[in-house]
Amino acid sequence: MSETVEITHTADSQGGEYRAIVPDSELFGRMTWRRSGAEGEDIRLVDHTIVPPEIGGRGIAGKLMHALIADAREQRFRIVPECSYVVAQFRRHPEWADLLAD
Repeated sequence: MSETVEITHTADSQGGEYRAIVPDSELFGRMTWRRSGAEGEDIRLVDHTIVPPEIGGRGIAGKLMHALIADAREQRFRIVPECSYVVAQFRRHPEWADLLAD
């Protein structure tokens, strides 16, 4: 049975955060990013993916990553992966290469 994880997203002029909220814990996973690029460019540097060990092993980081990718496609922004997890995911998913910033 797949566990329901709620993904939320907040953003401001400097950056933002995705949160993964699990139903049986006060802890949450998060993926943070900050804005970059010249005027008119929407580039997001993804700098941290954090899932506390107490809620690990549930695919939470992957769900955060998929939310980021879905938003990038929908909102047409590009990504600079700085977080080691995000770097590894882009290596595993060459179909996402078009979302990488130059």
